[in-house]
Amino acid sequence: MYLIAFDLEGTLVKSKSSWVELHKRFGTWDKGEEYAERFFKGEFDYATWAKLDASLWRGKSRKEIMEWVESVEYFEGVKELFEFLKRNKFKIAIISGGLKCLAERIGKELKADFVYANELLFDEEEKVTGDVLSWVDFRNKGDILLELKEKLKPKLTVAVGDGHNDIAMFKVADVSIAINPHEGVEGDYLAKDLYEVKEIIEKILKESGQ
Repeated sequence: MYLIAFDLEGTLVKSKSSWVELHKRFGTWDKGEEYAERFFKGEFDYATWAKLDASLWRGKSRKEIMEWVESVEYFEGVKELFEFLKRNKFKIAIISGGLKCLAERIGKELKADFVYANELLFDEEEKVTGDVLSWVDFRNKGDILLELKEKLKPKLTVAVGDGHNDIAMFKVADVSIAINPHEGVEGDYLAKDLYEVKEIIEKILKESGQ
């Protein structure tokens, strides 16, 4: 059995960031951008940042959030890649710093084995409360992957992502694949699309005689 962990946004789907896209959808990006700048200056931690962001959407309905979730499109090659992974005995994890509502939709459709992301909370009227369960921050993707690796004891662990918060996963994985990465993000392999990710994994399995 093998293990592979994927980032979600910018890797499997065309959304760049749940947070940014909802800010733009709801007209709250000016304040959202200010909070992002303050977080990266070290003024507060990730959990505080997430709650500040979500507080700007307080009162928005689950329906409004899900309309955006359902609009997010896949990158080409994702279904072929996941079918290949399933045929080759991979356990598949999606580890996203975005929102669980999107990650769960994608995980269910692609039949991923594990899904980790941040959860917006809703009240009894299905309105955003402004609270967030921050399961995945900018630093702990590697911790999540390490926990899975220790639990499953796979023959091979692969990580695929595009952003700086994916580097922590890359350090834990046996093999890392950077797909259209942000500047300064490097993996053992570089891929331009998901078809190329599939080719790289095929090559790795063949070379290792697995």
